[in-house]
Amino acid sequence: MEHVDRHDPEAREWMAEAIRRVEADAHRSCDTHLHVFPLPARWGLNLYLKDESVHPTGSLKHRLARSLFLYGLANGWIGPATTIVEASSGSTAVSEAYFARLLGLPFVAVMPDSTSPEKIALIEFYGGKCHLVEDPSAIYDESHRLAAETGGHFMDQFTYAERATDWRGNNNIAESIFQQMEMEPHPEPAWIVVGAGTGGTSSTIGRYIRYRRHPTRLAVADPEGSAFYPAWISGERSTTAAGSRIEGIGRPRVEPSFLPSVIDRMIQVPDALSIAAMRWVREVTGLDVGGSTGTNVAAAVGILDEMRQAGERGSVVTLICDGGERYRASYDSDDWLSARGIDIRPHLTRLRAFLSR
Repeated sequence: MEHVDRHDPEAREWMAEAIRRVEADAHRSCDTHLHVFPLPARWGLNLYLKDESVHPTGSLKHRLARSLFLYGLANGWIGPATTIVEASSGSTAVSEAYFARLLGLPFVAVMPDSTSPEKIALIEFYGGKCHLVEDPSAIYDESHRLAAETGGHFMDQFTYAERATDWRGNNNIAESIFQQMEMEPHPEPAWIVVGAGTGGTSSTIGRYIRYRRHPTRLAVADPEGSAFYPAWISGERSTTAAGSRIEGIGRPRVEPSFLPSVIDRMIQVPDALSIAAMRWVREVTGLDVGGSTGTNVAAAVGILDEMRQAGERGSVVTLICDGGERYRASYDSDDWLSARGIDIRPHLTRLRAFLSR
């Protein structure tokens, strides 16, 4: 009988230590805060912002990067000399650069050349290299090419996001939300609102809601220019679009990790409204948030307004995806908005009036 033993004790020992380091990061990070957004008490409605910006790398993508590294390590795809390559619009690459440095691995981020300079600086701070491309749709092929060229591993967040995270629990973001809501006036959220970037977060939350038999519904907020919303309406996964100006969410194509079957509702949010809501959150709460958080909050406000007009009571939960400090030169700059013909003033006026109704 022929017998082939590929067991390498040194590689197995390295993998065990690498997994220990990644898991230790999770223990140090603990959980993220759930902030109460101030709404008039007479409404009987509550809005909560789960603050994913407090992760070590400052965004929701820290959870995804940790899961992707554990997935790659457990599958034997990542070894002691593997170059990690990722296609990203910024935040995932920042988080993966952090974990690559934690494990002593080289990291290359393939990103659109429109990615904010603040994110590029963070990737380089963690020791990663940035490979910028002019055409956002080219990041996939370029990532495959670089991984093959270096003998590395293409993490491919857009394919593996929905399967790398344990959607049944294990302190994933969905389980964390429901545990933190236990002492609130309406502990079962009527709605959870998230954006669609890879599709991983909406897939995890949607599956968990069904698995735990919660009555909560899932709404996905999608920025203009993204392929997800028209694909959800038409049912055509082959839908393509120009792509989104709101970094971190919205894609020019429907990604493999996007599971429309777990989504109860999709809401398309104009870019001007996303950016207005980002600034409005800071006005009302003092929390400095990014553009994708603005998209989430804008959609959540729309749902809350519908609930209020219908006389419903209950709670809505959404996410702070990252901090506003990453967008000082873009969404936080009036000159940047003016150069792109984006007028946030009418939306900001309506948002300010929302709380005074």
